[in-house]
Amino acid sequence: MKNYICLPLLLISVSLYSQPKSIQAVKTEQAPKIDGNLDDATWTTAAVLDGFIQNFPTYGLPVSQKTEVKILYDNSAIYVGAYLYDDPVQVRKQITARDDEGQKDVDFFSVFFDTYNDHQNGFQFLVTTANVQSDSKPGPGYDGVFGNFGDKTWDAVWESSVKMQADGWSVEMKIPYSSLRFAKKEVQNWGLQLLRYNRRFSEFSFWNPVDPKVNGFVNQFGQLNELKNIQPPLRLSFSPYITTGFRSSPQTNGYLDEWLRNGGMDVKYGLNESFTLDATLIPDFGQVVSDNVINNLTPYEVKFTENRQFFTEGTELFNKAGLFYSKRVGATPSKYRSVKDFVANNSDWEIIKNPSVTQLYNGTKFSGRTKKKLGIGIFNALAAPMEAKLRNIITGKDSVIRTEEITNYNIFVLDQALKGRSYVTFTNTNVLRNGNGRDANVTAIDVALYNKRNSHSFKGTARYSKIWNANGYDGYNTTLSYGKVSGNWQYSFSGNIESKKYDPNDLGILTAPNEITYRGNLTYRIFKPTDKFITYSYTIGSRLQYLYKPYTFNRFDITANAFWVFRNFWDVNFKVQIIPGWERNYFALFTEGKHLSYPVNYYFQVDGSTDSRKKLFVRYSGVYAVAPKYDNTLTGTGLGFRFRFSNKFSLDLQTNSAFEKNQLGYAFIREPNGDPIVGFRNNREFTSVLSGIYNFNSRLNLTLRARHYWNEVKYKSFHDVDAKGYLVARPFIPDRDENFNIFNLDAFLTWDFRLGSKLIIGYKNWLGDEETVPFLNKNSYLHNLGEVFDLRHGNEITIRFIYFLDYNQLRKKH
Repeated sequence: MKNYICLPLLLISVSLYSQPKSIQAVKTEQAPKIDGNLDDATWTTAAVLDGFIQNFPTYGLPVSQKTEVKILYDNSAIYVGAYLYDDPVQVRKQITARDDEGQKDVDFFSVFFDTYNDHQNGFQFLVTTANVQSDSKPGPGYDGVFGNFGDKTWDAVWESSVKMQADGWSVEMKIPYSSLRFAKKEVQNWGLQLLRYNRRFSEFSFWNPVDPKVNGFVNQFGQLNELKNIQPPLRLSFSPYITTGFRSSPQTNGYLDEWLRNGGMDVKYGLNESFTLDATLIPDFGQVVSDNVINNLTPYEVKFTENRQFFTEGTELFNKAGLFYSKRVGATPSKYRSVKDFVANNSDWEIIKNPSVTQLYNGTKFSGRTKKKLGIGIFNALAAPMEAKLRNIITGKDSVIRTEEITNYNIFVLDQALKGRSYVTFTNTNVLRNGNGRDANVTAIDVALYNKRNSHSFKGTARYSKIWNANGYDGYNTTLSYGKVSGNWQYSFSGNIESKKYDPNDLGILTAPNEITYRGNLTYRIFKPTDKFITYSYTIGSRLQYLYKPYTFNRFDITANAFWVFRNFWDVNFKVQIIPGWERNYFALFTEGKHLSYPVNYYFQVDGSTDSRKKLFVRYSGVYAVAPKYDNTLTGTGLGFRFRFSNKFSLDLQTNSAFEKNQLGYAFIREPNGDPIVGFRNNREFTSVLSGIYNFNSRLNLTLRARHYWNEVKYKSFHDVDAKGYLVARPFIPDRDENFNIFNLDAFLTWDFRLGSKLIIGYKNWLGDEETVPFLNKNSYLHNLGEVFDLRHGNEITIRFIYFLDYNQLRKKH
């Protein structure tokens, strides 16, 4: 009899979960006061949204603590009020930096809107128990797994307030329409999702159930229906800024001292409800975290993380095709290094000025989406010409060298959202340089098609690149993939072709063209907790790679992964990769038409972390690889500690070390006839990063990050390479060893003294470019770290003041 009763209940439950929840929007004449208390009379007119369902750790169970949410709107904003029942003593309240609540000891509540109701794109607004805000833009590339909801580099201006209550905590949010975009319609239906995170149980719970077995996140939202006759005010805001400071940089003949001063303005203008124009005039990007520079011995360019806000905020549409590497804009002038080398080799000259960063005149972003769900994006940035000034010490005369031409960067995107999660995207990027400089253009089409059940997908891309210079050329890239994307069992097959001359690198990044790659993957995932695991997955995949022209074998590898999350919230990931035959690397020698052959090798990696709810959080990793033919071994370890001293103060130390015995690679030297020389070398690396944050309150914090990188390279033998990629012995070449150090210190005091307005005091310290630590017989990391502080360093201190001005507030005051 129990079986007959439970079966219908289960079917009803599954049916309810498969039907999106919906709520009728309620318009209010009186806006609630944003003070964290839901005691305004206007809240009584709103319906209560409850019945939250767990997504993690156990999908399908009700939320462990009662949660009630109310939503109102008027012509100015959307208002969200939430009452989150709990034992207030048990509620976690760590103060964090903005957008940094992940793996921190804090509870939070979040609301999501899919304003175009396209089931692909949205807006997220999150508030922690410490009233720290976080916001992001969910999109097709975000699955919601482990808090990966959207692009968190996007920041909006909105209000929130939190109050601790006798039976929990409550939050109120005011989200002005200036922080949203939506179609111009008399009656609007938006996607809606609500999230509660309970840190005590590491529990994610959603108002509309989010099934981890279903591919995608925004497509699992509920509905907020019939928002009527929204008449938003003009969306226009200004953020003028001024910056001042002092920089002292070590040079060959002393120090170069500079007084820094700059001023500019950011402007946001809503042309209508759907489209926004973002512009920055004479931007200053000095107050950003330093790049993680390394001693790159590979033929592949290192990709650095973008830290400049203008290029991280709201750029998801421009990078949907993966053709926008924003570090190209405002990069180091192309002749900056040659000027420094000239002075280093000519003692009669000194540097008066040699800018290391290209100044921008302006940057503009225009983006939005029509009521037909067509996304339109236009990006433009104009970089100023850069010049270095040198002085002849003997004659006293100055010389000016042009280190970079004026350059115009452009991106144009059309992104049509189709039914379900399908879409088609057109992208064009182009770079125009003054005079005889190199010009470039890339045009791309991306298509993604999902079936009605969202269980399978087909994706295809096509790109064409064209370069104009003295030796112009063009190329193409195309990909096809098909796979099962939902359920416990998932698989995919893909093919990628990059022609020999395909080159998107003027505004994008491609480390190695001229390849044909075939991939296949099979994954088994368990989302329902077992006696030992909360979730786990196993993946096996293979890759077969050829050179495009001439068409010849490159490499074949097999990779297996296993990932487990234990009941105590520890996690472990294990990876094995085997290259069962010789690999022909056509890029290792930095020489077209030649390749270097690598023997069979085996790679093993393990990494994981402990329960991040604890005061002491530990991350670990280990690597072992071996190529027996050349007695080549790689061993590496990583160990990280984060300790939370209080709800205001935490420190993090991450160390990574690697030692590769008999590493085979290009020695950056050639024979008299131009043939490349390779060498066996012992390569040792060690990196340590100490970072910390002290939050005085939710609006004022001090952050610090210090990084030291050490690389020791000792050559054991040198070889020529024959036509088949095999080694030919040659005499030893002395004085090719390297001892390379990088040190950076970045500290910022940030005060958000009012909505959208900031005062930032920054300090940067770095090891001079030409400073070196001499070799010792017993060279070690600690020796190099100690010696670094005895060398010359650059120093910079800056003060930046940003003031947010909203046109509507100014009009009301007037």
